[in-house]
Amino acid sequence: MEAVNSSSSISELDDISRLLDRPRLNIERKRSFDERSFSEMGIFEPVNSPGGRSGLETPVSSDRNSFEPHPMVAEAWDALRRSLVYFRGQPVGTIAAYDHASEEVLNYDQVFVRDFVPSALAFLMNGEPDIVKNFLLKTIQIQGREKKIDRFKLGEGAMPASFKILHDPIKKTDTVIADFGESAIGRVAPVDSGFWWIILLRAYTKSTGDTSLAETHECQKGMRLILSLCLSEGFDTFPTLLCADGCSMVDRRMGVYGYPIEIQALFFMALRSAMSMLKHDTEGKEFMERIVKRLHALSFHMRSYFWLDFQQLNDIYRYKTEEYSHTAVNKFNVIPDSIPEWVFDSMPLRGGYFIGNVSPARMDFRWFALGNCVAILGSLATPEQSAAIMDLIEERWEELVGEMPVKICHPAIESHEWRIVTGCDPKNTRWSYHNGGSWPVLLWLLTAACIKTGRPQIAKRAIDLTEARLLKDGWPEYYDGKSGRFIGKQARKFQTWSIAGYLVAKMLLEDPSHLGMISLEEDKQIKPVIKRSYSWTC
Repeated sequence: MEAVNSSSSISELDDISRLLDRPRLNIERKRSFDERSFSEMGIFEPVNSPGGRSGLETPVSSDRNSFEPHPMVAEAWDALRRSLVYFRGQPVGTIAAYDHASEEVLNYDQVFVRDFVPSALAFLMNGEPDIVKNFLLKTIQIQGREKKIDRFKLGEGAMPASFKILHDPIKKTDTVIADFGESAIGRVAPVDSGFWWIILLRAYTKSTGDTSLAETHECQKGMRLILSLCLSEGFDTFPTLLCADGCSMVDRRMGVYGYPIEIQALFFMALRSAMSMLKHDTEGKEFMERIVKRLHALSFHMRSYFWLDFQQLNDIYRYKTEEYSHTAVNKFNVIPDSIPEWVFDSMPLRGGYFIGNVSPARMDFRWFALGNCVAILGSLATPEQSAAIMDLIEERWEELVGEMPVKICHPAIESHEWRIVTGCDPKNTRWSYHNGGSWPVLLWLLTAACIKTGRPQIAKRAIDLTEARLLKDGWPEYYDGKSGRFIGKQARKFQTWSIAGYLVAKMLLEDPSHLGMISLEEDKQIKPVIKRSYSWTC
C-alpha cells in the first residue's frame, strides 16, 4: 500500500482533476494551527518542531508536555485503565461505564464501537497502540459472522454496535457476544459503527506509521464490505445515506430519521479515510472510482443544501413553493412557514452551521455538535464554513456549550412537539440526554475542531469548564438543564468516554501534532459552487 500522507488527499488520482474547477468564496481564512493563537496563550511552542517534523505527523508517543499536569489527568488514566476488557489475556476494548453504584448494568458493561473511539485515541496518543490493534482485529472478526434480527439477515458488512466478553472460569474459555442491534432499544442496527471503524483504522495507521494492519486481507475485506453497504445503488435521488431513527449516537427516537448530519459527516470522512488505505489492486481501484464519484456528489449536496447562515436563512424565508422544473430554487419544496421562530432569533450575522437534516419538504434546523465537528475534521466543511461554525460557537456559547461542554443538540424539543417526535420518551425530556443534554465526551471533538481552525482558545475555555466539575461529579455520562448545570437524571458515573474524551482533549491541546491522526485536509478538487458571498472575515 502506498504511504499514507498527512492530508490523505484523494487528489492523487489522475482523473479527479477533471471533476470540478470551482471558484473559492471571497473570504479570508485563518490558517490551521494558528501559531500566533497558541503562543499568545502561552501554551506551547509552534507546531513545526526545530527538527522539521510536520505539524500533522503524529509520533508514536509524546514526551513533550509543556502543561503543568492537572490532578484530573492521573485520575482519568486510572479510571480509563480500570475499564479495560480482556480476551484471552489481551486488552480488546473498554466498557461503556464502570459504575458500581448502579443496580442495573443493562449494556453498559459492553464494549461499544463508537464509545471506544476516544479511548483508542487516548491510548494511541499515549504510545499504547496494541489495544487499538486488538480491538480493530476483534471487531473485524465479529463482522464476518452471520447477523440476523428475527428472521431477517443483515448485510454482510454491518459492524456491531457493541460486544461483551463472557469468561468461563471453569472451562477457562472466553466467548465474544456481539450485538448488531437485535438487543438495542428499537432494534436499530448502528450505521455509524462501520464508519468509526474505518476512521479508527486510519488513526492507528497514522499514529504508528504501521501500514501492515490496514494491508491485511481481513482489514481490506472489512473495508470493502462496509463500503459495499453504503455505496450500493437504490431508489435514492440524493448522495446522502437514508437512515432510521436511533442508528448513531442519538440512539433513541429523536426525529433524526432521514439524512442526519452525523451520519453524512461520518460517511464522508470514512470514504476519504478508506481512500488512503485501500490497496491499488483491481478490487481496490474499483472502489476508489466509486468513492471519488460519491465524494464529489456528497460534498456538493451537503455544502449546498445542508449549510445554513444568515443569508441562506433569508433566502429560504423568501422561497416560493410548488416549483415544478429543473430550474427550481426550492428543490425540496420546503414551506417557509415551517421555519421555527427560534431560528430567526438565534442566527447571528456572523457564523453558520450544517443543519440536522434535509429531506423532501423537511428541514431540521437543530444544531448537532458531533456532525458539525466531524464535518470540520473530515473537511466536508470548506475552510470558510469551518470558520463560520467556530464563529457560531463563540457567538452562541451559552446555548451551545453552557456550563458543561458540550450540548449534543440545540434547542431541545418540548411540549406537544416532544410528545410527537419522541413518542413521550421519559429519558429524552427537554434539556436531558439526547434532547439538548450536555455530553462531556464531545469535548475531544470540539477541541480537535478548534485546533484545526486555529481557535485553541475556545478549546481551552471548554476544558477549563470541564475541569471545574467533571472529576468531582464522578465522570458522569451527561448533564441536564438548559446550561448543562445538573448531572443527568439517569446518567451513569465513571462513563468511559467522558473520561477518555477529556484525556484526548488535553493531549490534543498539549501536542496539536496528534491532530493528524483524526483530521483530513481539504481536497480542493471537490469544492462546490456556493452562490453566497460574505462581507465579514475570519
